[in-house]
Amino acid sequence: MILASASSGRETWPSWVLLVATVLVSGLFITGPVLRRRYPLAWWLLLGFPATALRVMYTWRALMAGCGLAVSRRPALTVVSGLVGNGAPPPQPRVPRRGLVRPTAGGFWLLVRLLPGQVPEDFVKAAPAMAEDWQVHAVRVTSWKPGTVRVAASVCDPLAAPRVPKQRGPGRLLRVAVGVLETGTAWVLDLRRIPHWLIVGATRSGKSTLINALVAGLAPQPVALVGIDCKGGMELSLYEPRLSALATNREQAVQLLTALVDLTLDRMTVCRAARVRNIWGLPDKERPVPVVVIVDEIAELFLVSSRNEKDEAQAAGTALIRLAQLGAALGVFLVVAGQRVGSDLGPGVTALRAQLGGRVCHRVADPGTAEMALGDLNPDALKAAQAITPEQAGTAVLASGDGWERARSHLITEVEAEAVAAEYAHLTPVLSELHVEAS
Repeated sequence: MILASASSGRETWPSWVLLVATVLVSGLFITGPVLRRRYPLAWWLLLGFPATALRVMYTWRALMAGCGLAVSRRPALTVVSGLVGNGAPPPQPRVPRRGLVRPTAGGFWLLVRLLPGQVPEDFVKAAPAMAEDWQVHAVRVTSWKPGTVRVAASVCDPLAAPRVPKQRGPGRLLRVAVGVLETGTAWVLDLRRIPHWLIVGATRSGKSTLINALVAGLAPQPVALVGIDCKGGMELSLYEPRLSALATNREQAVQLLTALVDLTLDRMTVCRAARVRNIWGLPDKERPVPVVVIVDEIAELFLVSSRNEKDEAQAAGTALIRLAQLGAALGVFLVVAGQRVGSDLGPGVTALRAQLGGRVCHRVADPGTAEMALGDLNPDALKAAQAITPEQAGTAVLASGDGWERARSHLITEVEAEAVAAEYAHLTPVLSELHVEAS
C-alpha cells in the first residue's frame, strides 16, 4: 500500500511540474505586450531572448550554407560517385562552430570559430543576411581574436529614442553618460581613460547637443570648465556661470591657451618635485583641480586673412598641440569641436588631430571632414559615418584605439544645459592664472 502510494506520487510529480510550467509560460505570453511596453528589459530576458536564441540555433546550419560560409567535407566529385551513387545521403557540410548565445540589454552576442581559409570580412558581408534571418534590427561582426569573430545583434534600434539615464549625484570624476550606444548600453565619455576628443558635425547634426550633455554632466563635478568660442561666444556663453574662463575671439583664445600651457608647466614642476608621473599620484589635498577645455568651432582659430592673423592662428595651434601632448598627465583635457576639419585649415590641424585619441563624427557636409576625423582609425567607421542621414540628428560614430561604435546623444536643450550651469555655478573654481583681458 505504501509502495503504491509512493509510486503514484512519483508519477504525478512530473505532471504538476508540467502544469505549473504551462501556466507560467501562458501567463508570460498573455502579459507579454504589457510587459514589453512597461518593462522592456524584463520582457526581452523572459520572452524575447529565449525565442530568438532558439531561432539562431535552428537556422545556423542553413544560414551558414546560404551565405557561402559552409565547407563540404569531401570534394563534390567524390560525393557524387562514392555516396550518392550508392543511395547514401551526401555528408552534411562543415559549418563554423558557434558558441553560446548570450543576452545583452537589447540583443545578444556569440562567438564564432572561423574555418580554415575564412577571414572576418566574410562574416561582415553576411551580417545583413543574419539580421534578416534572425528578424533583428542589425547585426555587427567584429574580430575577437585570431580565428574568432564576435557576432552582436540588436533586436530594435536603441538609437531611435535614447532615454536619459537616472543619475544621482556627480558620479565618477570626469566620467559622463552622454547618450546611448547601438548595443543599448550607456554612451560614456571617460576623460580619465581617453583624455582628448575631436567632435565634428554639420549644422543641426547634434554636435551642440552632445556638448550640452557633456557640460550638464561635468557641471556637478569638482572640475574647472574653460571655454573657447571664437564666434563671439554665441554657443559657450550659455554656460558662462559655470566657466572658469571664456575666450570669445582669437586674440583672447591665444591668451587663454598660453596661460593653460603655463599652468601645465607649473603642474609638471609640482609632480617632478613630488616624484610622481601625473597629478593622480599626488595626495588628495595637494592635487590641482582638473581642467576641461571646450573649443567650439576649431576652424575659427585657424582661418586667416592677413599676416597678423596667421601669427595668431599659428600661436593658437601650437598651444593646443602642446596642451594635447602634456595635458593628460597634468589634468588638462581637450574637447575640440567643429563643423569642418580638414588639412586645408593648416598643418597645425593635422598635428592636433593626431593627439586627439577620441573621435566623434556626426553627419558632415563634406567627406573630407569625416576622413579627417575617422579615416586614420578605422575605414569601416568612416563608411558608417557617411551613411548618417539628416533625419538622424544626434546620431554619430565614435572611434578610438579600442574600436568604433554608433551612438546617439541625449537630447539636452540649451535651456536645460544653461539651467544646470546656473545651478552649479557655486562649484566654479577660481583660477586667477587664466584671466583673459577684454579686447
